[in-house]
Amino acid sequence: MSTAEPLATTPLKVAVLGCGTVGSEVVRLLTDSADDLRARIGRPLELIGIAVRRAGRERPGIDPALLTTDAEKLVSSGADLVIEVIGGIEPARNLILTALKNGASVVTANKALLAQDGSNLFAAAEEAGVDLYFEAAVAGAIPIIRPLRESLVGDEISAVIGIVNGTTNFILDKMDTTGAGFAETLAEAQELGYAEPDPTADIEGFDAAAKAAILSSLAFHTRVTSADVYREGITDVTSTDIASAKAMGCVVKAVAICQLTAPGANGERSVSVRTHPAMIPRNHPLASVGGAYNAVFVESRSAGRLMFYGPGAGGAPTASAVLGDVVTVARNRLRGASGPGESSYAARPISTIDTVVTRYHLSLEVTDVAGVLATIANCFADHGVSIQTVRQQGRGADAQLVIVTHPAPDAALSATVESLRELDEVVEVTSVMRVEGE
Repeated sequence: MSTAEPLATTPLKVAVLGCGTVGSEVVRLLTDSADDLRARIGRPLELIGIAVRRAGRERPGIDPALLTTDAEKLVSSGADLVIEVIGGIEPARNLILTALKNGASVVTANKALLAQDGSNLFAAAEEAGVDLYFEAAVAGAIPIIRPLRESLVGDEISAVIGIVNGTTNFILDKMDTTGAGFAETLAEAQELGYAEPDPTADIEGFDAAAKAAILSSLAFHTRVTSADVYREGITDVTSTDIASAKAMGCVVKAVAICQLTAPGANGERSVSVRTHPAMIPRNHPLASVGGAYNAVFVESRSAGRLMFYGPGAGGAPTASAVLGDVVTVARNRLRGASGPGESSYAARPISTIDTVVTRYHLSLEVTDVAGVLATIANCFADHGVSIQTVRQQGRGADAQLVIVTHPAPDAALSATVESLRELDEVVEVTSVMRVEGE
């Protein structure tokens, strides 16, 4: 018998942390695709345990003998690969660090943890000589992490712009196609399972901000955390905003925008990262992304413009990304190699939202008196903001002005809005939204 044969049949031991929507689908794929995975990797995978919070719950299709509530013991029990899909900061961080220190490679879908403390996780993986892979952390099944981390690593990326949260995209798409308001559309999203009972992370932009931090870190070789990302949610988007966007030939989308700024006086370029609702032209590639789908648009010096599109959430799509990482990490392990780690050599400064140059769409409820337009125009001029278009809707007590500006620094636009709110002629600034993608 060849000495290689026993080695070829020796399984790689796999531990799974979490058995929710994604975790249970990961376990199912590990089981149902065991023969295919063995052929692709060159060795079988053996599932040695699944860490859960409560072992007594019934989990159809899951072997109860594999369940344990002692996650710490599981990640210290000789696993070759640890799959983390429990989410959150703790205990996930401690468990991943323990796994890495014990020599296990880790596959995670934990965008919040990576965006907050990715540098320490990468350092621990490098010190142990093992892999930390995370394709499933951003945009579900869409392969965007590996292209940024490997395929495009020889290029210079100038921008990554995307719709990276399926819940907010579903809500805004429904508001656009049906004319419904935010509250009723959110309720529908919850009923259909697209939104959590507590949707705060999605609708307030926390989820998108974490993903934007990860994407910009990879694209620009700079450490970016979720705290560096300017964030606005979609809770203030109204059906009137949606209608105004339509009148401009635009659609409202919640976008993550990661950009390299133009060189400054010293030739240095900084990183700008933000996530917020914006009006984008209907002929923009992201405008047609509907439902709970995600899309990421990449601009680079040599490759040009690339777009990645697909289901951005859900058990099966996210599990698909997890299993892709599992195969890669397992292959690396058998070769005694490891994949790319953190690349933060550029260490570019992070710019603030004040320096971003963009356009604004504003709706103002005003008093319908002579000279009101001139007063408002002067307010814009005082802050160096040029008006592109202005139109009046209604008269008397219902008079509204809808103004679209030329590009200007965000700080100047914000100062203009504050000054407008102080004018006697302005009853209320009813809507403020950026216009992007032109």
